[in-house]
Amino acid sequence: MTVARIDARFAALKAEGRPALVVFVTAGDPDPETSFEVIRGLPAAGADVIEIGMPFTDPMADGPAIQAAGLRALSAGQTLAKTLDLVRRLRETDSATPIVLMGYYNPIYAYGVARFLTDAKAAGIDGLIVVDLPTEEDPELCLPALDQDIAFIRLATPTTDEVRLPTVLRNTAGFVYYVSINGITGSATPDTGAVAAAVTRLKAHTDLPVVVGFGIKTPEQAAAIGATADGAVVGSAVVSLIGAAAAEGLTGEALAARVHAFVSTLAAGLRGAKRSAA
Repeated sequence: MTVARIDARFAALKAEGRPALVVFVTAGDPDPETSFEVIRGLPAAGADVIEIGMPFTDPMADGPAIQAAGLRALSAGQTLAKTLDLVRRLRETDSATPIVLMGYYNPIYAYGVARFLTDAKAAGIDGLIVVDLPTEEDPELCLPALDQDIAFIRLATPTTDEVRLPTVLRNTAGFVYYVSINGITGSATPDTGAVAAAVTRLKAHTDLPVVVGFGIKTPEQAAAIGATADGAVVGSAVVSLIGAAAAEGLTGEALAARVHAFVSTLAAGLRGAKRSAA
């Protein structure tokens, strides 16, 4: 299903008149089995789309929370192959929730692009966000991914001007990910007024859903973003919660339950978002 699964989810949400809750977690954090329990329960907690981070040693776009999550996962033995296995396990009981892998090109390159795309499609991956591959490098991964019916989801930022924007949107599928701040993940709180204007501008250039991420930490912030955007991504707040729970000695279902309770509050906030005409 791949791209079709993403399209179907956003079409259903549009019919319901509500924005998507996109939840980011790092694969293997704080350990493989706990990570599986966390991710498996996200849809029931209210997540509409799941972004799974591929742990990497040099996550240049990520702030301290996601950097720490990656280090915890790598220390616990997480690899790209194990991340794909994780998705295969999830697909045994969930064939509907869109799953997007997010990360950096180096692990994919080391794995082998053709092999990775074959294995990703077989595992049930719907989309990829690879933050360090600009559009000029589309033949490396973007175009081969689209050939496999795997969405290549592009980032637009506050510095993406009218000249650059059409290039950024070229070959983008699934949805557009708008980075709400100038900086790394979790480093600042988005200006909802500026975000609303940016979403309106993006929608003038594309029919794809526009999802906003970076810096969204509370149900209230998610609801404010969801007033104009088609979805809100919450990542750093979730992985920070995982880190804090792990530091307390929680693992498995006990840690997962704490994460799911928080995600439920985010979902409730978004469901109460007052939608504008943007």
